[in-house]
Amino acid sequence: MPVADGIQNIDPLILEFDKDLYVQEYCKTQFADIKIHIKIISYLRKIEKHFQRLLVNDEGDYWETKDKKKLQVQMDIIHNLIENKKKENPKMDGPFKMSNGRIFDLLTNEE
Repeated sequence: MPVADGIQNIDPLILEFDKDLYVQEYCKTQFADIKIHIKIISYLRKIEKHFQRLLVNDEGDYWETKDKKKLQVQMDIIHNLIENKKKENPKMDGPFKMSNGRIFDLLTNEE
């Protein structure tokens, strides 16, 4: 199903631990308001003390910098890349929310 403009669309935030108490997950926030991304980082900061080591790969660099302007620039770059890809290839569309809640940036309609 296509993601509607203006609706807060993020991947589900899932923290699933394996037998070694290792978590490997992601939560895409690029189609949500910047405040959502910041809230998720804030939540991860709060639970960080419960881990021996919590590594966060934040493509918006907010985890490392706490710089809202830089985060917004990073999000704008991604949005522009997606829009340019759709212009280059009319068979591409997106983003799409899958039945499991995950969001795909772009999918190609190969009829």
